[in-house]
Amino acid sequence: MPEKCGLDASPQIGNVPAQPMKLLVFAHIPPPHHGQSYMVKLMLDGLGGDCRNNGGHSGPVQCYHVNAQVSDNMEDIGTFRIGKLLTLLRYCLEAIWCRIRFGVRSFYYVPAPGKRAALYRDWIVMLLCRPFFRKFIHHWHAVGVGDWLRKEGRWFERIITRLLMGNPTLGIALAIPSMRDALWTLSDKVEIVPNGIPDPFPDFETSVLPQRRARLAARRAVLAGQPADAETKVFRVLYIAHCIREKGIFDTLDGVAIANAALREKGSPISIHLTVAGAFIHPGEEREFQTRLTQPDLAGAVEYAGFVGGEKKTALLRDCDCLCFPTYYHAESFGLVVVEAMAAGMAVVTTRWRAIPELLPPDYPGYVPAKSPAAVAEALQAAIVQDVETLRDAFLSRFTIERHVEMLGKALNGTDALNT
Repeated sequence: MPEKCGLDASPQIGNVPAQPMKLLVFAHIPPPHHGQSYMVKLMLDGLGGDCRNNGGHSGPVQCYHVNAQVSDNMEDIGTFRIGKLLTLLRYCLEAIWCRIRFGVRSFYYVPAPGKRAALYRDWIVMLLCRPFFRKFIHHWHAVGVGDWLRKEGRWFERIITRLLMGNPTLGIALAIPSMRDALWTLSDKVEIVPNGIPDPFPDFETSVLPQRRARLAARRAVLAGQPADAETKVFRVLYIAHCIREKGIFDTLDGVAIANAALREKGSPISIHLTVAGAFIHPGEEREFQTRLTQPDLAGAVEYAGFVGGEKKTALLRDCDCLCFPTYYHAESFGLVVVEAMAAGMAVVTTRWRAIPELLPPDYPGYVPAKSPAAVAEALQAAIVQDVETLRDAFLSRFTIERHVEMLGKALNGTDALNT
């Protein structure tokens, strides 16, 4: 019979039981699907799942998950509804019940970015839950709340946020830029734990790499004047993210149009085709996108795939040659799509925004300034003959899910105050 979670489930070291860390994970998993919810799910899976549902997990970190989903879809995130408040209160009561029933003392939370409604949500959670838990861990998947409070927040919002959110036991940052929020909230300790993902191509060496090498060699050959088939003459670019202006969707469209015009002017046999994968958040931007596709300079050059996941997403990562992600999104903390492209051995055109420079090699040539379609166009043309095999190596050495879970476990267990 499996042991009940938290009841005599600790491994033995000699004759002394090693007490596991009990962690209340107050964070939602998909849906809605975005980088933060996806990483919370990967963390839970890597640490053994919800202790109440998995038949007695007895690892060094035992998670009790409150799936605190208050938004129905991406458009609903950051908005206020009375129904959300009632749902949030129910989640807080569930967390307090776990504290009392299972003796959970450590509270894991993902703070909001710089949005007023989301910040007020954080206040409610901390006001209700903080008196019941001894240790608080803030995992900064979104960034910018400290800067937003300094620039746009009201004086009382800064005071209340410091009072309710300040002095957590541990602040977990994804990279150096997201340390700013952990430091602003006066975390007792700050650890950097980069995100990691399951390898989408465990058979990369046999199923993906030969195709990448063959397509690159064929493009170089056709540019040298050798004949080639129609497929070889198409350089396939992928934009995969939420389709909002700040993540670079319109700069990508304009960059592809400019690049194709330049290639035609040079008499190049190669053209660029863009696949856009992702959901729109703002109806006005979706209408603008659809209108832009009808303009002559993008005729036949763009396909909209909508939101993709699972095998469809894997197929796009495998079949496309280059990721274009010229983001300047205010809450961008990591750029998980860049890591996914690295895992797929793709070229990457992106900005030096937030943590992205910490993902790619220091001398990587694919960076462009934000809000610069002309620079995007130049980088895309350069990527046509770019050898990027080292990006796959960087993924394997730094951004696998195994490494992420290992570092996260050490950060959680390595803080003396957490174990007292």
